[in-house]
Amino acid sequence: MNTFQLSCFLAVADTLNFARAAEQLNVTQPAVTHQIRSLETELNTKLFRRTTRIVELTSSGILFQDDARSILATALRAKGRFQNPSSQKFQEFSIGCHSYTQLFLLPQVLKEMRQTYPQIFPRLRVVPFQHLHRLLEEEEVDAIIGFQEPDYKKLPGTYKEMAKVPVVCVCPSDSPLAVLPSVSLSDLEQEKLILNAPLKSPSTIVQLQQHLIGNRSLSDFYFCESGEAALVLIRAGFGVTILPDLFLPRYPDLTYLPVSEADAISFGIYYKTLKDNEMLKTFFQFMQQHFHSH
Repeated sequence: MNTFQLSCFLAVADTLNFARAAEQLNVTQPAVTHQIRSLETELNTKLFRRTTRIVELTSSGILFQDDARSILATALRAKGRFQNPSSQKFQEFSIGCHSYTQLFLLPQVLKEMRQTYPQIFPRLRVVPFQHLHRLLEEEEVDAIIGFQEPDYKKLPGTYKEMAKVPVVCVCPSDSPLAVLPSVSLSDLEQEKLILNAPLKSPSTIVQLQQHLIGNRSLSDFYFCESGEAALVLIRAGFGVTILPDLFLPRYPDLTYLPVSEADAISFGIYYKTLKDNEMLKTFFQFMQQHFHSH
């Protein structure tokens, strides 16, 4: 089934005349007849009843009309999208990260990017950290936003820091910890802990969690897949957690305390090269402005 067959069918259905349909389509009458027969063979049904005097739609032909119009309209609309090559010019810019929370950094930056590059076509990819660097190496992403890894020099591309993010302990506001100006790891040794998935956490957080786990029983821990999930469990009274303080929602029933033994974590952008990539350079500029303004 093709668009020419459908056009022939609809022209005959509208005029009930093969000669007028051929004239309307600017083709020969035998061409129209051939297309109708081919369509009937494909559908395994007769669409028209034809005598020497009249042409009329069969029941199958009447039923097929709406389908034919819908299929033809969809095909022509799809084809029309690519009729004007100049309207199809866009500049794809792909950003990778391994946490949906990190996407909250991007709305204002992308808004400014769109004003500078009206034809920008952003692609946002959230995948596990270890796969992101393969995408960067294969140039499937222009940049990765995320926390610096200890072995970042062994990873493909280059890392540029945007900010230092403090590590905080989040606990219920009625917890004894909440009155402290900061907490140490020893303060957390008797607390029920909510731990985040290692593959989705910066290595600094993973190391702190491993220190806190020690030889304690599994009944002392709850595991979750994201910082947002951890906050839900904390608000429900299941325990406390430690997280980078990056776009954590502030709830009045929670307290956010600095962890005294944890250094701030570097957050920035991994990229392959800035050479001949003005869009990436502009992205760096807007990201730096964004962090300096917060």
